[in-house]
Amino acid sequence: MKAPTSTSYSYLILAPVAILLLIFLLSSLSRTGAGAGSDGLGVLCARRAGAGHSVSARAEAAEPELSLLVGILTMPKRRERRDIVRLAYALQPAAAGARVDVRFVFCNVTDPVEAALVALEIMHHGDIIVLDCAENMNDGKTYAYFSSVPRLFAAAPYDYVMKTDDDTYLRVAALVGELRPRPRDDVYLGYGYNMSGDPKLFMHGMGYVLSWDLASWVSTAEEILARNDTLGPEDLMLGKWLNLAGKGRNRYDLKPRMYDLSWDMDNLRPDSVAVHMLKDNRRWATTLRYFNVTAGIKPSKLYHLP
Repeated sequence: MKAPTSTSYSYLILAPVAILLLIFLLSSLSRTGAGAGSDGLGVLCARRAGAGHSVSARAEAAEPELSLLVGILTMPKRRERRDIVRLAYALQPAAAGARVDVRFVFCNVTDPVEAALVALEIMHHGDIIVLDCAENMNDGKTYAYFSSVPRLFAAAPYDYVMKTDDDTYLRVAALVGELRPRPRDDVYLGYGYNMSGDPKLFMHGMGYVLSWDLASWVSTAEEILARNDTLGPEDLMLGKWLNLAGKGRNRYDLKPRMYDLSWDMDNLRPDSVAVHMLKDNRRWATTLRYFNVTAGIKPSKLYHLP
């Protein structure tokens, strides 16, 4: 029998330490209140207010007109993408009169290496939610997200809850502008499409918004689990839940302001709310250049960029 190597010993030591560290961090966040403010991504879109000073959305407006939680469903291993997305949102101007919190959403982190690295992100950014589910895309993660949010943020509920993906660039101020005149109840908003034979709009998985009451309903709707309706294309299943329950009567289709970036990347538009299908760095760079995200970079002898 071959003797264990030093590498295997290291892995055995690392595994429990990493998992214990992650559990400690998550329990600490829970004790301090999941609805509490964060110095990380939680108040992303207010970072540039006040001539470069870091000012939270709550400091800007004690009683915002509306509040929005944006949950970006992704996976622990997509670390480079999260770095891009964090910067893309942090450099956006504040959404006036709104509290907008942005969080990355995972299922259980079971790999000890990933657990250690996710723990570092939680400590530094404070912008991660880890749900109690097995990592997946269309096997119940969206249900786990919407059914968990009302409990996690019960102390500071939002007006709206959004689900989006890590290949979507959301222009937050534009979305807030769309939400501001809308009702605060029974709202289902996004890129609408129809299924054959069904006149009701379903919202595309690139990103859609539910009002808080609908998220609360999902969290208590036993019929969803009774029908085993959590498995399948997540955007289609969510529309089905609402349709069968007669909910989401206030439906808003944001086409053409929400759309897929074309293969040639030539369909970007200045009034965009969300651009989807940013599957690689080249497509992200094209989109960020189009919206002049780095227009405010200051000249310096320390760097030169094309």
